[in-house]
Amino acid sequence: MPVSTRWSDTSPEALRVFIDLHRQMPAGDKAARVLDLTAMLYHLSLEDVRRCYPKASDHEVFLRMAARRLGPDLMLRAYGWRP
Repeated sequence: MPVSTRWSDTSPEALRVFIDLHRQMPAGDKAARVLDLTAMLYHLSLEDVRRCYPKASDHEVFLRMAARRLGPDLMLRAYGWRP
């Protein structure tokens, strides 16, 4: 099994075990993990916005979070706001 640079710090045997465990995992458990990771990423991003803009109102935090996903052009079209 070729090892990409993404897994360069992982031994081939550990990677095989990791992959095998994920192959055996029920689809519902995989979906739950994806949702958990998505929620974690959202909260980390939210905390980063609040750290960078401590005086921002809740509305501005909402807009800055949206801007991270939508980009400046779509933000301007959708919300009339550019970060």
